[in-house]
Parts: sequence; C-alpha cells; structure tokens
Amino acid sequence: MSLNGVEELGYIDEEGEIEEGEFVDVEYPNGGMNGEEEDDEYAQLMRITDTSAEEARKGKDIQGIPWERLQTTRQEYRKIRVEQYKNYENFPNSGELVEKTCQQVKKGSTYYDFQYNARSVNPLILHFQLRNLVWATSKHDVYFMSNASVFHWSSLSHKLREVLNFSGQVTPIERYPKNVQEGFFGVNVTTFAVGEGLLVAGGFQGELICKALDRQGVCFCARTTFEENAITNAIEIYKDLSGGTHFMISNNDCGVREYDVEKYQLINHFRFPWSVNHTSISPDRKLMTVVGDDRDGLLVDSQNGKVISTLAGHVDYSFASAWHPSGLYFATGNQDKSCRVWDVRNLSSSLSVLKGNIGAIRSVHYSSDGQFLYFAEAADFVHVYNTALNYSKRQEIDFFGEISGISMGPDDESLYIGVWDRIYASLLEFRRRHAYDYLDSFV
Repeated sequence: MSLNGVEELGYIDEEGEIEEGEFVDVEYPNGGMNGEEEDDEYAQLMRITDTSAEEARKGKDIQGIPWERLQTTRQEYRKIRVEQYKNYENFPNSGELVEKTCQQVKKGSTYYDFQYNARSVNPLILHFQLRNLVWATSKHDVYFMSNASVFHWSSLSHKLREVLNFSGQVTPIERYPKNVQEGFFGVNVTTFAVGEGLLVAGGFQGELICKALDRQGVCFCARTTFEENAITNAIEIYKDLSGGTHFMISNNDCGVREYDVEKYQLINHFRFPWSVNHTSISPDRKLMTVVGDDRDGLLVDSQNGKVISTLAGHVDYSFASAWHPSGLYFATGNQDKSCRVWDVRNLSSSLSVLKGNIGAIRSVHYSSDGQFLYFAEAADFVHVYNTALNYSKRQEIDFFGEISGISMGPDDESLYIGVWDRIYASLLEFRRRHAYDYLDSFV
C-alpha cells in the first residue's frame, strides 16, 4: 500500500532476493512538500497509536489511516486498489479463468467484530507465497514473525516478548538422534507453526528448528534435505490417535515428512512429482491433502503416502488447505483467487468454489466447531463463510496491506490478522459475535 506516494512493499523471492511489488500511489493534500516536510509527515504517521473497538465505533479507521488528510477517500482508494493490485500467478490470467465457475455469495454478515489494532506488532513476510506466520494458541496469546525472531503478543497485557531469535547461532541444548548439535547460524525462516506447546520453524535451506514453549532453549535442529530446492513451505502440528505429538513438513524438494516429537524421529517420508506447498491431515489422521506446484491437488493415505484421488478444478498452484472437523470436507486455496470446498464422498468435482477479490488464497482454516470457513487473500481481504448455510453467507473483513497470516484461538473466540506494511503494519484482533454479548463481561 502506498498512501504517501512511496512504494510500501518488497517481496522476497525464492532465492531470498527482494522482488518489488506494484502498488497504487495516493498522495497527501500538499503534493509539493519538500523532503523535510515529507519526513515530518512520515514521522507523524509512525506515531499514530493503536485503535480500540470504542474508537472504531466513534469513527476512527481501524488501522489509524487519516483519510481526512488525504487526497482520496477510503472508498475511492479501495476501488483503485482492486483495479490495480497485481496478483502473482504462475499461469497468466488464472483468476479470470476461474471466475465464471465461482459461487456468487453476498457479503454483509457479521460473525466477528473488530476489537483492537496493535501497531506495536510488526509482522513480517519472508517468502511472498508463504503466509502462515501468525498463530494463536488461546484467545489472548499470539505468535508471529518479526525481523529475525518469533515474538509472543498478549492481547490482555498488550506486551511483546521475544521467543526465539534466528539471526545468530541457534543451538539445541537437548540430545536426540539426528540432532545437529552445532545448530545453525543466521537462519532465514520461511514458515513456522505453534501448537501443542511446541514451536517448529523451517528455513530456506531445509533447516528444521524445534522449541518447547515451556522450556528454555531449543530442543532439536536438523536439515530435512540437502537438495538445492530446499525451501520449507508449511508445517502442521497435531496429536496422533494415541495422543502423541507429531508434526508434518511440506517441502520444495517434493517431500512430505512426518516427525514424532517424543524423540524427534522421522517416521514417514513421502515423495511427490512436484514441490509440495501445503499439507493438512484429516481429523481421524487417516487422510491428508497435498497441494503444490501443480494445478491438481491430491488426497493421500497418510499411513503409506498412496494417492487416493486427484483433485481437479484449480487452474494455478495451491498454497493452503484445511479440514472440516467432521472429516467429511476440506478446502484448498489457490493462486487463481479461489477457495474450493471438497466432499470426500464425491471428489469428481468440488462442492463449492468461493471467490477472492484481488489476490491468491494463501491461508485457509475451519473453526473448531465447523461453523465457519476462513480464508485470507494475499492482501486486503479476509473472508468468513457460514458453513451451516452451505457457504451462502459471508463476512468480508476489509483493510489495506499484505497479510502475513490469520489465526483463531482453539475456541474460535478471537480472530487475528497479521498486516505487513511499511507504515501500517499491525495485528488486527476481532472477537466472535454472540447473540448475548452482555454475557462476555462475565468471562
């Protein structure tokens, strides 16, 4: 986003280099300001404070953007942004090709209300296609990447705490087989996950780093692959049917690896014909979705890696997937700007095709009760669909900036959105709306 005539964002490409994004220029009223005046304007913007729900109800922009001082209105800028935002595609015009197949769904429902915008939280995107960099472990506790560290944010105390810094030497203090005891130096983290009391991070060179949140130091370090195309694309942490903690890693070397946390042992390694961008495992732990650098996704037996069915319909590469808690449905997010919902009982075609506004669908989640499907575009929009109404109603959360990730706490009471922007970087917090909101005061 460029509200002051300066390009806001740079992307990091697969080689770790900055690749410039294209953004709209919107200038301040005094377009003839000299350099010193522009510096003063920038400094003033950086001093803009957080926004509370009460302030938003009184008319303050939830991101603190001073529209009254700009040469455009929010509505005008939104229109220009939608028209000119450049979505990244591996297949040209994939978004336009799939648009005619998308289900038409009216927006206007409200399932989550704005609660708070924390400007002191500065989420970072390290690879422009990987956007699972925000994780909520409760309604109040959130983990995110900023600079070279994972931080914890408390929505109760509004305080930040550094959890793990990757800029220097990261060395494990516990001993396990296959542990790289010397650790790693200066890891460029591409993705991470937090869950079951564990933080797992992956890097550009296939680095794997694990930390128990209740203990000091790092537990385990390993290099998952020595191939040149080694980027770690996604990580999922979960309990197996016996109650043990496992995690699964999706990698650019076409591999999916499953680890047991008890001894940090590699227990499964499946290989596919293309780079795997995301996997998710079914609630009964028998199936998993596999999506990546192919137009078709796969439904796979999680025990042996055998393909059960091909998922045909998307027209570009996919980077997100999630299971409904019933285990009957799952969703996939694609660079063709669509999210497809699938029924495991009939995979000949998708059950629903849901459309984004301007960008690739790079993060997808279901609520723990199965009532909502959430998906985030690359920028500006997060969508919340009502599954009980066959995805016929949705809430559209509208803001400005690249999205580093979205996450809900285990009880789905809070929805957090990481916004990456040179000026307006922040963490947006929304709270689930209930029929009897006055009861919240007793919680």
